[in-house]
Amino acid sequence: MELLNFVGVFAFAVSGGLVGVRRRFDVFGILVLALVTALGGGVIRDLLLGIDPPSNLSNVPFMLTAIVAGLIAFRFSGSLDRIRKLILIADAAGLGAFAVSATMLAIRHGHPGIEAILVGTITAIGGGMMRDVLAGLVPSVLTQDVYALPALLGCAGTDLCVRMGVLNPITLWTLVVLVLGLRVLALRFHWQVPKPRRLTRDEPNRPGPGSAP
Repeated sequence: MELLNFVGVFAFAVSGGLVGVRRRFDVFGILVLALVTALGGGVIRDLLLGIDPPSNLSNVPFMLTAIVAGLIAFRFSGSLDRIRKLILIADAAGLGAFAVSATMLAIRHGHPGIEAILVGTITAIGGGMMRDVLAGLVPSVLTQDVYALPALLGCAGTDLCVRMGVLNPITLWTLVVLVLGLRVLALRFHWQVPKPRRLTRDEPNRPGPGSAP
């Protein structure tokens, strides 16, 4: 599971750093986004599981990994369109890695079933949400993009494999690839979650609710 966490940290840090590049942040801002994206979900996970202090805040290898990934993003010199594609792929990889690893950790701490699935899902989407908020963007999970659903399915699959006693390195990485693949397919084919119908502007002289006739 340690390797899985490193993959998630690196992938999310790259996505956070590239968002900073795209938003024209300086090197400090890029590193902040990389660290928050890579470690933020794990902090939320540990708080939900009662791990005090959160392990990510004292994990030097994770922090160094995130910083290196952020510096790699800082040195990136591609087109904005290419940066956007790399952000989405790196984010999808981090989503899959953290969904599976956080669910496994929750189960090890005695919270199987729906609790583990929720902890895993919140962990997987938490870092990306923090990144988008700090960058002045609307988090993907709050828009019509299919973002949380692949993580939710990966968490549910992890819990099911543990219950059936078939969780091993092969099934573990298969679940990560499943989440990554579903997210990439959702982006490729523009799968969207239903959203409300477009609101129309009220007529200028139309009385509002509760107003006098």
